Amino acid sequence: MTQGFLPYGRQTIEDDDVEAVAQALRADYLTTGPTVAAFETLFAEAVGAAHAVACSNGTATLHLAMMALDVGPGDVCIAPSITFLATASCAAYVGAEVVFADVDPDTGLMTAATLSEALDRAAGRRVRAVLPVHLRGDVCNLPALKAVADRVGAVLVEDAPHALGSGYRFDDAAGVVGDGRYSAMASFSFHPVKTIATGEGGMVTTNDAALAERLRRFRSHGMSRPDGADPWIYEMVQPGFNYRLPDVACALGITQLGKLPRFAARRRRLAELYREALAPLAPLVTLPPPMPWSDPVLHLLCALIDFDAVGMSRRAVMDGLTARGIGSQVHYIPVHSQPYWQARNGTLSLPGADAWYGRCLSLPLFPGMDDGDVDRVVTALREVLGL
Repeated sequence: MTQGFLPYGRQTIEDDDVEAVAQALRADYLTTGPTVAAFETLFAEAVGAAHAVACSNGTATLHLAMMALDVGPGDVCIAPSITFLATASCAAYVGAEVVFADVDPDTGLMTAATLSEALDRAAGRRVRAVLPVHLRGDVCNLPALKAVADRVGAVLVEDAPHALGSGYRFDDAAGVVGDGRYSAMASFSFHPVKTIATGEGGMVTTNDAALAERLRRFRSHGMSRPDGADPWIYEMVQPGFNYRLPDVACALGITQLGKLPRFAARRRRLAELYREALAPLAPLVTLPPPMPWSDPVLHLLCALIDFDAVGMSRRAVMDGLTARGIGSQVHYIPVHSQPYWQARNGTLSLPGADAWYGRCLSLPLFPGMDDGDVDRVVTALREVLGL
């Protein structure tokens, strides 16, 4: 059992990771070198995509995706309200509007029904992209979402920072998140609490060579080098950004990616232990129900707690866990309730998002945990709740 404070998430950095970074520091290129392309190639192979484009962070992946699709003023993107701010902000960056979709109150996921309702509210406007979020690592029903999006000519851009390694099996296919079977692009994050870490960093996958080329161009100031031109010549057709991921970070990404099977197996094992240990606490404490098509590698272990029924506020529960050496977090405050979006969209009723937010509490989940740590967390939770 791990001693000391147990946070809700933590990176796993081992000696070979440190050595890989040290070698990159001794190499000729600290950035824009061959390690970037090597990481992209290995990542594309890992998820079964034709192309992978590394960039500076997960937020940048979404911004680049919007730029690659030419989303702009007059366009609408649909995003679920239960997500991190970046899912909606990426549309604002390019001048588009966001219509928020509600989510299933027990899973936090956008569904075909909640997407359809959001599209009804967007009627008369041009919807360009739908951004399903694989919350916690559980896979959305991608074929159903795609069928709804297709009806209005919108494409899916999967917001998948929680779902690296997550698999799916629908009637027509089996695969892993990021393979692009149902979407134009999928975005990933390598923030330290994610499944693999590069410090900061992100990746966009796609099967469309033209989109991959645009992503790479916008990643580096919008520059391109004409075929046959002198070696110093570059052209900028449209402004881009400096969203490059340096070789040092990519070196860490390569060693971390090699551990993905081990990390995934460990997260699955811990999630199974949590499900067994928390089962006796139902219905006051439950976990989101398994999706029949989803084989998740959970990034977040979100417990759903009936705080009213136990007679405690969420803050009191979190404070009680902290006092017992257990970290926790809330994922997420509904984005539609944020001041910026309320000022733009007005007050919006999304009961599923509000219900999810009212009950969710993320408990520790990361590969460095021992089996006994799950018992430690659940014991602490029982003590705090008086169960």
